[in-house]
Amino acid sequence: MSGATPGGADAIVVAAGSSRRMAGADKLGELVAGRPLLAWSVDALAAVPDIERIVVVTAEHRMAAIRTAPWLPAKVVAVVAGGARRHESVAAGARALDALDGESSDDRVVLVHDGARPLVSAELVRAILEAAVRDGAAIPVLPIAETVKRVEDGMVAATLDRQELATAQTPQGVRRGLLRNAFAAFPPAGPETWTDEAALLEACRIAVHAIPGESRNIKVTLPGDIERVRSALAADEARIGVVSRIGSGSDSHPFGPGAPLALGGIEIPGGYRLHGHSDGDVALHAVADALLGAAGMGDLGRLFPAGPSTPRGIASTELLTAVGRRLADAGWRVTSLDLTIVGARPRLAGLLDGMRDAIATILEVPVETISVKASTGNLAGMEGAGRGISATAVAAVDRPTQ
Repeated sequence: MSGATPGGADAIVVAAGSSRRMAGADKLGELVAGRPLLAWSVDALAAVPDIERIVVVTAEHRMAAIRTAPWLPAKVVAVVAGGARRHESVAAGARALDALDGESSDDRVVLVHDGARPLVSAELVRAILEAAVRDGAAIPVLPIAETVKRVEDGMVAATLDRQELATAQTPQGVRRGLLRNAFAAFPPAGPETWTDEAALLEACRIAVHAIPGESRNIKVTLPGDIERVRSALAADEARIGVVSRIGSGSDSHPFGPGAPLALGGIEIPGGYRLHGHSDGDVALHAVADALLGAAGMGDLGRLFPAGPSTPRGIASTELLTAVGRRLADAGWRVTSLDLTIVGARPRLAGLLDGMRDAIATILEVPVETISVKASTGNLAGMEGAGRGISATAVAAVDRPTQ
C-alpha cells in the first residue's frame, strides 16, 4: 500500500499509563529480547512505509529518557507529555502533529496505538490505514468466544448476544479532520471520559468501521502478558532466523591536564582526564568501535571526526548513545559485549559494576549482556607505567534475516 495513503499518514503511540496492574513494574520499560516493550510497539508502526511521522505520548517523568533512547526510530518527531486520561493523551499527540503542519492536514490519517501492544502486524496496520482512508475511521475488533453475562449485585441479570459484541484493539485510524472535530465537540479537559478513540467518535455520530483484528495483538496488562510477548517474539525469531555478527574495537589515550577522569561511562573524581578531542573515555570509544564494526558501519572517527563538526570535549556517553541509535535504526540488537580496560592507575576494581551498569543503560540492554574487566598492565607500556589507559572490546549483534 506504500504511497497509496492520500495526504500521508501519522501515528500517535499512547504510553502515558501508570501500569497499575503490573505489580509495581513499569510494563513499557520491561525488557523483551533486550529492548524495552515500548520500543517494539513503536517499531511495529515505524516499519510500515506509509507511516511518515510518529508522536510518542508518555508520562512527564519518562520524557527525557525516551527522547534520548538509542532505540527511538527516526520517524519519531516528538515525545510529549500525556494527561491523566487516555483522550487527554491522544489530544496532546494530535496537538504535536498540528504544530508541524497546522489544520491543512484534514485528510491525513492518524493511527492511535497502545504503547503496550508490541505484537501488532504490519498487515493489520496497513488494513486499518486503508479502511480509514476509505471510510474515515476504522478499528480492529475480535469476536467474543465465551458466553457473556451481565452481572448485577453478584447475580446474573441477563445473557447477552455475543454475536453483536466484539473486543476493540489498536491501532485505531481516523482522518485528522474528523478527530479534530470530535475534540472540538468534546474538549479533552471536559467531564466525559472515553476509553478509546472509537467511543469519542461514536459520541459525535461519526461512523467507525470495524475490520477483523488479530488474536496475537494482545495488550500487555498483567505480569504474565510479558511472558506471552517474549514467547511470541522468540517463535518469530526461530521462524524467521537471525544473522549474527561480531566486531572488535580498541582505543588508548595518555593522561592530560584537567579532571575528572571519564571512563566506562562514569566520572572518577580525583583522576586525571584522558587527553583527546572528546572527554577521552577510551572504554566507551572501544565499545562504540566494536559495535560499529559488528554492524559493518565503519568506526567512531568516521562518524565523529575530530574537527568543528564534533564539539571539543563532547561526552563519550553522547557518542555511544548515537552509535546505539544507529544500530537500532538498522535493526541490530546487542547480544553480548566484553570490555577490558588496561591501566595502572587509578584502581578500578570497585568501579567496574558501575561502568557495566552505565553502558547497559546507554545501550538499553540488560546488565547481564555486558562484561567489564580491568588489568594493571603489569608495568608494561604506557598503561603499565601509569601514563595512560587503553581499552579493547568485543561485541556481538544480531538482527532478523527478513
